[in-house]
Amino acid sequence: MTKKIITTENAPAPLGPYNQAVLANDTLYLSGQIPLIANTMELVEGDLEQETIQVMENLKAVLKAADMTFDQVVKTSIFLSDMNNFNEVNKVYGRYFDEATAPARETVEVANLPKFVRIEISMIAVR
Repeated sequence: MTKKIITTENAPAPLGPYNQAVLANDTLYLSGQIPLIANTMELVEGDLEQETIQVMENLKAVLKAADMTFDQVVKTSIFLSDMNNFNEVNKVYGRYFDEATAPARETVEVANLPKFVRIEISMIAVR
């Protein structure tokens, strides 16, 4: 197996001992992203739509660093602090994928997320 660490300054730096993504052979495993702004490491707060956009743009930056796009994403995991936010998050998420070829996904409610944000999304993509 070949393993390559993927990093970009266009997405937030990891908050702990992990990497933004790991490419193992042709599969890219993207760590969960929260609504942090890469260059300031400040949270987008207050507006769930903007928070979700920030998360998706962070993921897009990591995909780009691996020369990949959302078209190559095969699996996503969405973590919400409140399942009542599902519809609003889903609307924004849907802008990034073609519904006919969208990835497999689960969405779960969790008790807490890093920095007590409302949303975190991780992905798996394949070349």
